[in-house]
Amino acid sequence: QVQLAESGGGLVQPGDSLRLSCGSSGPLNSYSMAWFRQAPGKEREFVAAIRNGGHTYYQDAVKGRFTISRDNGRNTVYLQMNNLKVEDTAVYSCAAGRPILSAIRDANMYYYWGPGTQVTVSS
Repeated sequence: QVQLAESGGGLVQPGDSLRLSCGSSGPLNSYSMAWFRQAPGKEREFVAAIRNGGHTYYQDAVKGRFTISRDNGRNTVYLQMNNLKVEDTAVYSCAAGRPILSAIRDANMYYYWGPGTQVTVSS
């Protein structure tokens, strides 16, 4: 069983940066890790993923602004978010799973989820 917990959310202004962390109670090296987000009144959406080999995948809206990374030695995954926009406001959750490549953006392919951390971007 893997338990995940996110941290690093907060209230920032447009253009600011935040780094989210996702810590695990156990090893993550055999899992693909992903970040999803859900804004009020909207469906959960894929943000970014990193496979255990290090390949990364992003939603088009965050490419060039967000960077996902992992430190398997620390059982931690990060999401560096730069140039934040109001539309990035959401609850961000990390997830662990073993999806096939074609399904890496599919939330149903992930087994373990953290409770989420709120990111609010507002002027």
